This record gives sequence, C-alpha cells and structure tokens, in this order.
Amino acid sequence: MLYYLFDFLDRQFDLIGAGVFQYISFRAGMSALLSLIITITFGKQLINLLRRKQVGESVRDLGLEGQKEKQGTPTMGGIIIIAAAVIPTLLFAKLENVYIILMVVAMIWMGLVGFADDYIKVFRKNKQGLRGKFKLMGQISLGLIVGFTLYFHSDVRIREYSVKQIIQSEERIVEPRFNDVKSTKTTIPFIKNNEFNYEWLNPFNKKYTWIIYIAMVIFIVMAVSNGANITDGLDGLASGSSAIIALTLAILAYVSGNVIFSQYLNIMYIPGSGELVIFCAALVGACIGFLWYNTYPAQIFMGDTGSLSLGAVIAVLALSIRKELLIPVLCGIFLIENLSVIMQVSYFKYTRKKFGEGRRIFLMSPLHHHYQKKNLHEAKIVTRFFIVGVLLAILSLATLKLR
Repeated sequence: MLYYLFDFLDRQFDLIGAGVFQYISFRAGMSALLSLIITITFGKQLINLLRRKQVGESVRDLGLEGQKEKQGTPTMGGIIIIAAAVIPTLLFAKLENVYIILMVVAMIWMGLVGFADDYIKVFRKNKQGLRGKFKLMGQISLGLIVGFTLYFHSDVRIREYSVKQIIQSEERIVEPRFNDVKSTKTTIPFIKNNEFNYEWLNPFNKKYTWIIYIAMVIFIVMAVSNGANITDGLDGLASGSSAIIALTLAILAYVSGNVIFSQYLNIMYIPGSGELVIFCAALVGACIGFLWYNTYPAQIFMGDTGSLSLGAVIAVLALSIRKELLIPVLCGIFLIENLSVIMQVSYFKYTRKKFGEGRRIFLMSPLHHHYQKKNLHEAKIVTRFFIVGVLLAILSLATLKLR
C-alpha cells in the first residue's frame, strides 16, 4: 500500500525521497525492520494475553529433561509470526504481483489450519488436535491453489533468450532477443545444464503435464509443511531454521528476479519474482523477532499455527522461484527430521512383524529427541542444528555457480 502511495507522490509531485520506494532492496529492508518491530513489540502483549486466557501447552511426558517445565507455556504464537510477515508485505510489496498474492494466501491458509489444530488442543482439551485427514485436506487444497496458479496464470513466466543474426553491408551483427514464455522448466542443482522440464515426465501427451506438475506441488507443500511441524519440538529450533531458509530464499529470489544478475550467473530469469524479496525479508524479521521470546527457555511456542504456515510458505517460495529441487539441501533440517520419524516407525513395525518385538533405530524420534536422550542440553542441540542449517544454506547458494 505504501508503495502505491509513494509512487503516486513521486509521479505527481516529484516528492523528494519518494522514488526510493522503487528499489526492492529499500522496501525489503523496511519490511524486515517493521516485521521485527511488530514481533518484538507485540510479542510480549500476546504472551500476556495468552496467559490470561490460559492458552498453555499441554506436554506429554516423554521422559525428557526439562520437559515438565514447559507445561503451561503459552502456545499459538504463530499468530504473531503471520501478522509480522503479512502486514509489512501488504505495506511495501506490489499487491498485484501474483507471487505476493500466493505468499499471503499460503501463509494465512495454513495458519488457519494450524490455528484450528491448536484451538482443539487448548480449548477442547483434545491432545490429538485436528484430525489428520483434515490437516491433509488443508495441505492438498493449498497445493491445488498453488499448482493451478503457477501452471495456468498468465503472469507466471520465465525468460528465454535467443540470438538473431543480421547481415548489414557484409557485416554480421548478433542481436540478442528474448521472450517471456509459459514453461514448466525448473532448476536442477549441481548440474551443468541445470534445467529440468516437467514435460519430460510425460513424453506421450504433453497437454496432461499439468496433472504431474500439480501432483508434485501438492507433495512438496505437504512434505515441507509437515517437516517444519515436526521440527518444532525444541525452543527456537523451527523459527531459527526457518529464518536461515527464508534468508537464503530471499537471495535466490533477488538474483532470479534481476535480469542483470540472472544473466551474469547464467540462471533462469523469472519476471516479477524479485517482489518475493519483500515477503522473504518480512518472514526473516518475523522469525528472528519471534526468537526473542522463543529461545531457551521459551516464553511462548508457535504451535501448529506457526509451524504449518512456515513450512507451507517456504515450499511455495521455492516453487515460485523454481528452486523446488533444491529443497532437500536447503531444507535439510526439515528433511532429516521427517526421515527420522519415517525410518523409526517403519523399522519398528517391520521388526515387530518379523521378530515379534519392535526395535528402534534412534533412541527417540524426531531426531532432536534422540540427542536429548543422549543427555545433550536443549540449547546445544538447537545451536548445532543452526550451524548445520547455515552450512546447508551456503551450499544452496553455491549451486548458483557450482555445476
């Protein structure tokens, strides 16, 4: 909204300083700053409100150190993360941009699903929360919205370059040309010709490629959303990891949406995707601001309201800038947490069927609980996960040139 106001003032009255709103870097910085202010300023008020309403976490006794102390800690703190990410985006981003609309929809959509889960747990005193099939329906419906939009919307395009040779007076002139086209191409990390087309998965009848693409979008949204949800088990782990991922995606979105940097790095240029930097900056600010109250010992938990929405927007961000195949690296923390649960449950069922007694790979899953069982302090586990997250982020950025 502020973007349009200052754009009007700049064009009509040539107001000094109004033109700075044309720069993505300035708007991203302001977005991050406002997001931090919102989270830190109103975070304490939200904590006090939730305490008055007795919106406290109900902790299952898993025999973990320091677990009983978490009983009654206010939850549903994801509300402040969503507000701190959405409000600056609405103020500083171009609201007609299809990618910005998708981000706001994704965050609010999955936030509502997570809120319903937290509400049932807290106010209905049902520890199971929202039934799994309803969470699944929420994720699938969001995946359908995102998939159909990215595949069919006219503004979702990539730029393809070609070269035209012109002969003038026996002199050969090379004229670079480009077209912004609809395409199902995406980026494969670490590969020299690093483009993959979803059409290759359906060589017989390309008009049905949309089915394959949308199915992939749904899977990615579900996987990353659940991964963030599972990761949210230690103080600050999910919010800190999400901040690292969001900052990396901001850099990737900036170079993908900048024609000069994309040409220099020889990566796919995606018109309009640069606006995603504003949303990413707000998301980073929201996560870091939330860490102010969520670090050990946590004064508030984000609940499913925060974790499901964070995972969903990270997935949609990666899909929008066509870096979804980079998710296993960039979101490696979420991936290993997910896999540890799948491996533990599968192995337990297999050994119980084969030997009559269930056996375990880890002392406890998800993986962060395994290290708790090894008597590592919660703060040390979180810090080490952050270090791994930073290393994975650096590796992800290295893929821009490492092929």
